[in-house]
Amino acid sequence: MNQQVKSRQRVADHGEVFTSEREVNAMLDLVKQETERVDSRFLEPACGDGNFLAEILRRKLEAAKKRVIPPKRKRPLPSEYEKQAVIAISSIYGVDLLQDNVEACRKRLFDIWDKEYVTVCKKEVNEECRDAVRFILSRNIVCGNALTMMCVDENGDDTDEYIVFSEWSFVMGTNMQRKDYRFDKLLAGDYEPQAEAAKKKKKKSVEKQEYQQMELFSEAKEEKPSDEGELLTSYIADYRRIQYHG
Repeated sequence: MNQQVKSRQRVADHGEVFTSEREVNAMLDLVKQETERVDSRFLEPACGDGNFLAEILRRKLEAAKKRVIPPKRKRPLPSEYEKQAVIAISSIYGVDLLQDNVEACRKRLFDIWDKEYVTVCKKEVNEECRDAVRFILSRNIVCGNALTMMCVDENGDDTDEYIVFSEWSFVMGTNMQRKDYRFDKLLAGDYEPQAEAAKKKKKKSVEKQEYQQMELFSEAKEEKPSDEGELLTSYIADYRRIQYHG
């Protein structure tokens, strides 16, 4: 989207102003290495229709192609690219107050993903894989308030439903694991053990105790489940059929 404002009313009601393409790229270039890592997770708490997420996805898909080009070949292997492309799309998350933005963002990301998928895989494209990606986007791009961490209604007002995010990861071969966590619990779970650790390590400087790098989707630790929040849902399925278990 090139226009930065959809309407004056939306600006007045929601403060909605879209970031220009030049500014998007300039900001993403500050973390260029991460945007070009296929499995690096990004969360945009006010994603709009996806200006930032779309560019992140383009960079990730380009990295995915380079990652699966075997020696003495000029093109990626379709089967391997498909998996890398699924990893790329499943690592992108967004929240927005307005349902039309959420729907536009999901469609925009899918269209970018699907265009590259067809370009690389050609006749080897798989409809179940496409459906799986649509399902992943339905879980990763949510209509909610990132400040209160609650889902919202058609007017953008908080409901009594918490924002829930799914973590996706390949665990063996073509099997993908889905884990669902409440957004608020993820944040609370991340800070609490770090604060406790800071108390025990009195020799650390105050500056080091105060600065904590937040990893929103950390690897599960069964012995300390609070580190990653409250696990709501977990299952493993073939990545092309992950949608049939949701």
